[in-house]
Amino acid sequence: MYNFASGYNLVLIKKWMKTLVIIPSRLSATRLPGKPLLKIGGLSIISHVMKKAESANIGEVLVAAEDQEIIDDVKKNGGQAILTNNYHKTGTDRIFEAINKLDKVGVELVMNLQGDEPLMNIDDIKKLHNKMIQSKAQFGTLASIISKKNVLEKQSLVKVITKNSLNKSNFPEAKDFKREIINETKNTYHHLGIYCYQFETLKKFISFNQSPNEIKYKLEQLRALDNHIKINVALAKESPIGVDTEEDFVAIKKIMEYKG
Repeated sequence: MYNFASGYNLVLIKKWMKTLVIIPSRLSATRLPGKPLLKIGGLSIISHVMKKAESANIGEVLVAAEDQEIIDDVKKNGGQAILTNNYHKTGTDRIFEAINKLDKVGVELVMNLQGDEPLMNIDDIKKLHNKMIQSKAQFGTLASIISKKNVLEKQSLVKVITKNSLNKSNFPEAKDFKREIINETKNTYHHLGIYCYQFETLKKFISFNQSPNEIKYKLEQLRALDNHIKINVALAKESPIGVDTEEDFVAIKKIMEYKG
Protein backbone atom coordinates (compact mmCIF):
# COMPACT_ATOMS: atom_id res chain seq x y z
CA MET A 1 0.00 0.00 0.00
CA TYR A 2 1.28 3.48 -0.85
CA ASN A 3 2.14 5.90 1.93
CA PHE A 4 0.44 9.01 0.59
CA ALA A 5 2.19 11.19 3.18
CA SER A 6 5.59 10.50 1.61
CA GLY A 7 7.07 13.24 -0.57
CA TYR A 8 7.44 11.06 -3.67
CA ASN A 9 3.88 9.78 -3.68
CA LEU A 10 2.52 13.25 -2.88
CA VAL A 11 4.17 14.54 -6.06
CA LEU A 12 2.51 11.75 -8.06
CA ILE A 13 -0.92 12.56 -6.60
CA LYS A 14 -0.47 16.28 -7.31
CA LYS A 15 0.24 15.52 -10.97
CA TRP A 16 -2.90 13.43 -11.12
CA MET A 17 -5.20 15.83 -9.24
CA LYS A 18 -6.36 19.06 -10.88
CA THR A 19 -6.52 22.15 -8.67
CA LEU A 20 -8.03 25.49 -9.60
CA VAL A 21 -7.09 28.59 -7.58
CA ILE A 22 -9.70 31.35 -7.74
CA ILE A 23 -9.48 34.81 -6.15
CA PRO A 24 -12.90 36.49 -5.78
CA SER A 25 -12.81 40.29 -5.90
CA ARG A 26 -15.02 43.37 -6.09
CA LEU A 27 -14.57 47.14 -5.84
CA SER A 28 -17.58 47.85 -3.62
CA ALA A 29 -16.03 47.06 -0.22
CA THR A 30 -17.87 48.78 2.65
CA ARG A 31 -14.89 50.03 4.66
CA LEU A 32 -12.41 50.71 1.85
CA PRO A 33 -14.07 51.00 -1.58
CA GLY A 34 -11.81 50.34 -4.54
CA LYS A 35 -9.17 48.51 -2.50
CA PRO A 36 -8.35 45.79 -5.08
CA LEU A 37 -6.89 48.46 -7.37
CA LEU A 38 -4.90 50.37 -4.75
CA LYS A 39 -1.26 50.36 -5.79
CA ILE A 40 1.75 49.09 -3.86
CA GLY A 41 5.06 49.43 -5.65
CA GLY A 42 3.27 50.20 -8.90
CA LEU A 43 1.14 47.03 -8.81
CA SER A 44 -2.48 46.71 -7.64
CA ILE A 45 -3.33 44.68 -4.53
CA ILE A 46 -5.34 42.16 -6.56
CA SER A 47 -2.45 41.64 -8.99
CA HIS A 48 -0.03 41.18 -6.07
CA VAL A 49 -2.31 38.42 -4.74
CA MET A 50 -2.63 36.86 -8.20
CA LYS A 51 1.15 36.70 -8.62
CA LYS A 52 1.59 35.29 -5.10
CA ALA A 53 -0.93 32.56 -5.94
CA GLU A 54 0.92 31.75 -9.15
CA SER A 55 4.17 31.47 -7.17
CA ALA A 56 2.61 28.74 -5.00
CA ASN A 57 2.44 26.61 -8.18
CA ILE A 58 -0.44 24.39 -7.06
CA GLY A 59 -2.75 24.93 -10.02
CA GLU A 60 -4.19 27.32 -12.58
CA VAL A 61 -4.91 30.78 -11.09
CA LEU A 62 -7.89 32.94 -11.95
CA VAL A 63 -9.46 36.14 -10.60
CA ALA A 64 -13.29 36.22 -10.51
CA ALA A 65 -14.59 39.80 -10.30
CA GLU A 66 -17.80 41.75 -10.78
CA ASP A 67 -15.98 44.85 -12.07
CA GLN A 68 -14.46 45.24 -15.51
CA GLU A 69 -11.73 47.49 -14.05
CA ILE A 70 -10.41 44.56 -12.00
CA ILE A 71 -10.54 42.24 -15.01
CA ASP A 72 -8.57 44.74 -17.10
CA ASP A 73 -5.96 45.26 -14.37
CA VAL A 74 -5.33 41.54 -13.85
CA LYS A 75 -5.05 40.85 -17.57
CA LYS A 76 -2.72 43.84 -18.04
CA ASN A 77 -0.45 42.27 -15.42
CA GLY A 78 -0.39 38.89 -17.13
CA GLY A 79 -3.13 37.09 -15.19
CA GLN A 80 -6.39 35.37 -16.07
CA ALA A 81 -9.70 36.89 -15.03
CA ILE A 82 -13.41 36.36 -15.62
CA LEU A 83 -16.33 38.74 -15.16
CA THR A 84 -19.08 37.55 -12.79
CA ASN A 85 -22.46 38.89 -11.70
CA ASN A 86 -22.80 41.52 -8.97
CA TYR A 87 -25.48 39.82 -6.88
CA HIS A 88 -23.35 37.27 -5.04
CA LYS A 89 -23.60 37.20 -1.25
CA THR A 90 -20.18 35.54 -0.74
CA GLY A 91 -16.87 34.94 -2.45
CA THR A 92 -17.61 31.22 -2.64
CA ASP A 93 -20.81 31.85 -4.62
CA ARG A 94 -18.79 34.04 -7.00
CA ILE A 95 -16.18 31.31 -7.41
CA PHE A 96 -18.80 28.75 -8.35
CA GLU A 97 -20.23 31.00 -11.07
CA ALA A 98 -16.72 31.46 -12.48
CA ILE A 99 -16.14 27.70 -12.63
CA ASN A 100 -19.47 27.17 -14.39
CA LYS A 101 -18.69 29.90 -16.94
CA LEU A 102 -15.27 28.41 -17.63
CA ASP A 103 -16.74 24.93 -18.01
CA LYS A 104 -13.55 23.44 -16.55
CA VAL A 105 -13.31 19.67 -16.83
CA GLY A 106 -11.62 17.42 -14.28
CA VAL A 107 -11.27 19.94 -11.45
CA GLU A 108 -11.02 18.11 -8.12
CA LEU A 109 -9.82 20.78 -5.69
CA VAL A 110 -10.73 24.47 -5.61
CA MET A 111 -8.64 26.94 -3.60
CA ASN A 112 -10.29 30.22 -2.58
CA LEU A 113 -7.77 32.99 -1.82
CA GLN A 114 -8.68 36.39 -0.41
CA GLY A 115 -8.02 39.21 -2.84
CA ASP A 116 -7.04 41.65 -0.09
CA GLU A 117 -4.16 39.70 1.49
CA PRO A 118 -1.00 40.39 -0.55
CA LEU A 119 1.20 39.29 2.39
CA MET A 120 -0.13 35.72 2.49
CA ASN A 121 2.60 33.12 2.98
CA ILE A 122 3.20 30.89 -0.06
CA ASP A 123 4.25 27.97 2.18
CA ASP A 124 0.92 28.20 4.03
CA ILE A 125 -1.00 27.98 0.74
CA LYS A 126 1.03 24.90 -0.20
CA LYS A 127 0.52 23.37 3.23
CA LEU A 128 -3.27 23.61 3.04
CA HIS A 129 -3.21 22.14 -0.46
CA ASN A 130 -1.04 19.23 0.68
CA LYS A 131 -3.25 18.57 3.70
CA MET A 132 -6.33 18.38 1.49
CA ILE A 133 -4.62 15.88 -0.81
CA GLN A 134 -3.23 13.72 2.00
CA SER A 135 -6.38 13.61 4.14
CA LYS A 136 -9.02 13.72 1.39
CA ALA A 137 -10.91 16.18 3.61
CA GLN A 138 -14.06 17.80 2.21
CA PHE A 139 -13.24 21.38 3.14
CA GLY A 140 -10.08 22.89 4.59
CA THR A 141 -8.86 26.22 5.92
CA LEU A 142 -5.98 27.82 7.85
CA ALA A 143 -5.54 29.33 11.29
CA SER A 144 -2.66 30.75 13.30
CA ILE A 145 -1.72 31.03 16.96
CA ILE A 146 -3.20 34.06 18.75
CA SER A 147 -0.34 36.02 20.29
CA LYS A 148 -2.27 39.13 21.36
CA LYS A 149 -5.35 39.02 23.59
CA ASN A 150 -7.07 41.89 21.74
CA VAL A 151 -7.49 39.58 18.73
CA LEU A 152 -10.19 37.71 20.71
CA GLU A 153 -12.29 40.86 21.04
CA LYS A 154 -11.65 42.39 17.61
CA GLN A 155 -14.67 41.53 15.45
CA SER A 156 -12.87 42.09 12.15
CA LEU A 157 -10.50 39.21 13.02
CA VAL A 158 -12.38 35.92 12.87
CA LYS A 159 -11.58 33.15 15.36
CA VAL A 160 -11.92 29.39 14.89
CA ILE A 161 -12.41 26.91 17.70
CA THR A 162 -11.13 23.44 16.86
CA LYS A 163 -12.20 20.11 18.35
CA ASN A 164 -8.57 19.24 19.14
CA SER A 165 -5.49 21.33 19.80
CA LEU A 166 -3.86 22.55 16.57
CA ASN A 167 -0.21 21.77 15.84
CA LYS A 168 2.18 21.81 12.87
CA SER A 169 1.31 18.33 11.65
CA ASN A 170 -2.38 17.69 12.38
CA PHE A 171 -5.58 18.76 10.59
CA PRO A 172 -8.37 18.83 13.21
CA GLU A 173 -12.02 19.66 12.60
CA ALA A 174 -13.42 23.12 13.28
CA LYS A 175 -16.05 23.25 16.01
CA ASP A 176 -17.17 26.85 15.49
CA PHE A 177 -16.19 30.23 14.03
CA LYS A 178 -16.74 33.47 15.96
CA ARG A 179 -16.12 37.16 15.48
CA GLU A 180 -15.81 37.97 19.17
CA ILE A 181 -14.81 35.85 22.16
CA ILE A 182 -15.27 37.45 25.57
CA ASN A 183 -13.66 34.73 27.67
CA GLU A 184 -10.63 32.86 26.39
CA THR A 185 -11.67 29.44 25.11
CA LYS A 186 -9.58 26.30 24.70
CA ASN A 187 -8.35 25.53 21.16
CA THR A 188 -9.10 29.02 19.83
CA TYR A 189 -7.08 30.36 16.90
CA HIS A 190 -7.01 33.28 14.47
CA HIS A 191 -8.84 32.14 11.34
CA LEU A 192 -7.30 33.02 7.98
CA GLY A 193 -9.79 33.42 5.14
CA ILE A 194 -8.25 30.87 2.79
CA TYR A 195 -10.37 27.87 1.82
CA CYS A 196 -9.85 24.71 -0.15
CA TYR A 197 -12.77 22.47 -1.15
CA GLN A 198 -13.27 19.22 -2.92
CA PHE A 199 -15.18 20.25 -6.04
CA GLU A 200 -18.12 18.01 -5.11
CA THR A 201 -18.22 19.64 -1.65
CA LEU A 202 -18.24 23.10 -3.24
CA LYS A 203 -21.26 22.11 -5.35
CA LYS A 204 -23.00 20.83 -2.22
CA PHE A 205 -22.20 24.04 -0.31
CA ILE A 206 -23.61 26.23 -3.08
CA SER A 207 -26.83 24.19 -3.17
CA PHE A 208 -27.73 25.34 0.36
CA ASN A 209 -29.41 28.65 1.11
CA GLN A 210 -27.55 31.04 3.39
CA SER A 211 -27.98 29.77 6.95
CA PRO A 212 -29.29 31.98 9.79
CA ASN A 213 -25.86 31.92 11.50
CA GLU A 214 -24.10 32.84 8.28
CA ILE A 215 -26.39 35.85 7.83
CA LYS A 216 -26.24 36.90 11.49
CA TYR A 217 -22.45 36.77 11.84
CA LYS A 218 -21.54 37.41 8.18
CA LEU A 219 -19.36 34.29 8.07
CA GLU A 220 -19.94 32.10 5.00
CA GLN A 221 -18.14 29.10 6.54
CA LEU A 222 -21.01 28.75 9.04
CA ARG A 223 -23.21 27.67 6.12
CA ALA A 224 -21.00 24.59 5.87
CA LEU A 225 -21.07 23.75 9.58
CA ASP A 226 -24.82 24.41 9.80
CA ASN A 227 -25.32 21.85 7.02
CA HIS A 228 -23.00 19.23 8.54
CA ILE A 229 -20.08 19.79 6.18
CA LYS A 230 -16.87 19.25 8.14
CA ILE A 231 -14.13 21.88 7.92
CA ASN A 232 -10.57 20.85 8.79
CA VAL A 233 -7.99 23.37 9.97
CA ALA A 234 -4.23 23.48 9.30
CA LEU A 235 -1.78 25.58 11.30
CA ALA A 236 -0.32 28.53 9.37
CA LYS A 237 3.14 29.99 9.94
CA GLU A 238 1.93 33.58 9.74
CA SER A 239 -1.13 35.79 10.21
CA PRO A 240 -1.09 38.13 7.20
CA ILE A 241 -2.70 41.54 7.56
CA GLY A 242 -5.73 41.96 5.33
CA VAL A 243 -6.55 45.31 3.72
CA ASP A 244 -9.83 46.30 5.40
CA THR A 245 -9.14 49.94 6.26
CA GLU A 246 -6.98 52.84 5.13
CA GLU A 247 -4.73 52.16 8.14
CA ASP A 248 -4.27 48.52 7.02
CA PHE A 249 -3.32 49.68 3.54
CA VAL A 250 -0.72 52.13 4.85
CA ALA A 251 0.78 49.44 7.13
CA ILE A 252 0.95 46.80 4.38
CA LYS A 253 2.35 49.32 1.89
CA LYS A 254 5.19 50.13 4.27
CA ILE A 255 5.98 46.44 4.85
CA MET A 256 5.93 45.51 1.17
CA GLU A 257 7.90 48.54 0.01
CA TYR A 258 10.49 47.88 2.74
CA LYS A 259 10.85 44.26 1.58
CA GLY A 260 11.21 45.54 -1.96
